[in-house]
Amino acid sequence: MLAVVVHGAGDLRLEEREPVEPGPGEVQLAVAYVGICGSDLHYYRNGRVGAFEVVEPLVVGHEMSGTVVRDGDGVLAPGTPVTLHPATPGTPEPAILDRPSIWPGSRYLGSAATLPHTQGAAQSLVTVRTDQVRVLPDGLGLRTAALAEPLGVGLHAIRRAGGVAGRRVLVSGAGPVGLLAAGAAVALGAEVTVSDVLAHPLGLALRLGVDSVVDLTSAEPTPEGYDVVLECAGVPAALDTAVRSVRRGGVVVAVGMLPAQARPYTLAALVAREIDLRGSFRFDDEIDQAVELLAAHPSLASVVTDVFPAREAVAAFDRAVDPAVSSKVLLDLRAEEGPA
Repeated sequence: MLAVVVHGAGDLRLEEREPVEPGPGEVQLAVAYVGICGSDLHYYRNGRVGAFEVVEPLVVGHEMSGTVVRDGDGVLAPGTPVTLHPATPGTPEPAILDRPSIWPGSRYLGSAATLPHTQGAAQSLVTVRTDQVRVLPDGLGLRTAALAEPLGVGLHAIRRAGGVAGRRVLVSGAGPVGLLAAGAAVALGAEVTVSDVLAHPLGLALRLGVDSVVDLTSAEPTPEGYDVVLECAGVPAALDTAVRSVRRGGVVVAVGMLPAQARPYTLAALVAREIDLRGSFRFDDEIDQAVELLAAHPSLASVVTDVFPAREAVAAFDRAVDPAVSSKVLLDLRAEEGPA
């Protein structure tokens, strides 16, 4: 079977690998689509994400959809369309029993955080635990279902904010997660503004039904104008802007991964205006809500701008690097057989 494998910075290869047969409590899936995530791009371009370095070949990908090939327990019929939850929870801790996304020792598909690395979903066949599988509802296609994982990230950020219904929300950064968070906030009854420095993603935001957009090259969001800010850009300057933009007593949720190095921030307003600054990491069970929203709100699928055959993975990754022309880029792994 074909697999998309990162060996180090700038070293992305197509390789033939042996599929893993499912045992009890496992399901083998034929992968249809895999989304290229920011972490995948970092592994490809830099050979690492923060402190997580690729030191052995890594199959990338954790955003996927596909169909059941074989269920080790014989429950799911072959051909059943699915997506999956890519996490393996770590060790529960008493104070955070309801927050498995931050349990220590958690593993995630397509991640170099552990050794051996946790191999990802960008392969023709992947075998996962049965509890990771989510069966798709009627009417939700496989291409759109590949958005369930990044939408789950956005929904988790909304939960960390305490919900958004009836609230004024600024989404800072219109990458794929920011756009999906904005689309989810619209669907959940928020008044939504999206800010970015690029025209292309702001245009996509308008297609998702947001109320307004802010081009940061010529304007700033309204100072103290929002109940909630979802900071999805992961840029230090954007966090400062988020703090300026949220109202007194409001909530800023940091979603984008900020640099690990020390950076200066202007955070005095956190004290003077009693602003809550909260982190948001991956998601817990929000992928179930994500599947429901994708089925109910077809406009969310507009976040997908490009689909490449898996054999053109290098071109797909190069496309995904440029947010001026692309948003969510998918790899199509259907019928990828034979030598690479």
